[in-house]
Amino acid sequence: MKVMIVVTHLLGTGHLSRALTLGRAFAEQDHEVLVVSGGMPAPQLDTSGLSLLGLPPLRSDGTDFTRLLDQNGAVADSAYFDARVTGLTQAIRSFAPQVLITELYPFGRRSLATEFLATLRIARELPQPPVILSSIRDILAPPSKPEKAIQTDEVIAEFYDGVLVHSDPTITPLDISWPVTAQLASRLHYTGFVAPSAPPSHPDGVGQGEIIVSAGGGSVGQPIFQAAIEAARKMPNRQWRLLVGGQDAEARIAELSHLAREASVTIETVRPDFRQMLPLAAASVSMCGYNTAMDLLQSGTSAVLIPFDDGNEVEQGLRAKSLSRLTGIEVLNSSDLSGQSLASALRRVLLDTARAPMTAGFDGARRSVDIATDLFEASR
Repeated sequence: MKVMIVVTHLLGTGHLSRALTLGRAFAEQDHEVLVVSGGMPAPQLDTSGLSLLGLPPLRSDGTDFTRLLDQNGAVADSAYFDARVTGLTQAIRSFAPQVLITELYPFGRRSLATEFLATLRIARELPQPPVILSSIRDILAPPSKPEKAIQTDEVIAEFYDGVLVHSDPTITPLDISWPVTAQLASRLHYTGFVAPSAPPSHPDGVGQGEIIVSAGGGSVGQPIFQAAIEAARKMPNRQWRLLVGGQDAEARIAELSHLAREASVTIETVRPDFRQMLPLAAASVSMCGYNTAMDLLQSGTSAVLIPFDDGNEVEQGLRAKSLSRLTGIEVLNSSDLSGQSLASALRRVLLDTARAPMTAGFDGARRSVDIATDLFEASR
């Protein structure tokens, strides 16, 4: 099959990372895959086996997802958005996918509805229209108004053949965070969790015994890094490593390096071998995005989770609360974050019973391929 995945990450890189994992699963079964990315470049992510098309990139203005900035940091104007629509529509006409997957939309990315709807309409007009699927994570940002859920249902009913829900319904059913109508329920396909295969530990032992502090690939998490430096001074017998992401990573690292003078802290940009370092770490300090949660479950690493809650975001808080039932995991709300509170939480998880890595339930990408294949064959 020819499979096209359309994704735009606006703050971190989690949406793109998950889309690439999904794309690789199709490619591993010899399907031709084109990933169309509308977010900022993320060179640390694995694109092997995939064709990647970059649209004129966008990012959000912090947590304001209605104010979108171009690659130069200016507010994107109508011409910039038009160029994105042109790129998308040309791609779908030339590639002519047999399966089209939109990541998050129409459950989110409503500020990009114009380009998504243009893509969906052209897809339906192709001589051989593709199977159209939405790909969503376990927990969504709940609709702020009932009308948004109604609009989503209408778009699903008009264009979509199914919705791939990347979770286990016995653990996180979609209705925890989103109103599921009977019409929507009829299109849901639970895939299980989507994660790359657990990697072997780092061959050079990088991360061994360290406290690794990360905040994804976006320009977020500075308060976490600052608190970590304070905590490092209170735990001088531990080696700390801070992994900083975002387009402004170098400037943020310079600021943090000034704060970390004479502390046992290594500060560097996000690394492609992070997942190999994690199983060796003494503990992890991070937010609680979908991919981070998968990494922690697969590695068994002790962790302090500080859910991202800027802009009234609740998704990560719900996920962290679920994970906190496991041994070796504590949740620290951002309002309570300080060097002292972080150090105290770390001491507790380091003393807690070790948690075995989870090995089952992460084949959601492979299951997504099976579902898409079944739907495509049924449509022929």
